[in-house]
Amino acid sequence: MQKPVVKDKKKYPNDPCPCGSGKKYKKCCGK
Repeated sequence: MQKPVVKDKKKYPNDPCPCGSGKKYKKCCGK
């Protein structure tokens, strides 16, 4: 199952992950 997607702004692979892990989005929830 996918996690809910935040609709307010687009996520880019090198942005910090919105889940709060401190990792890049592509290395965390962006799989």
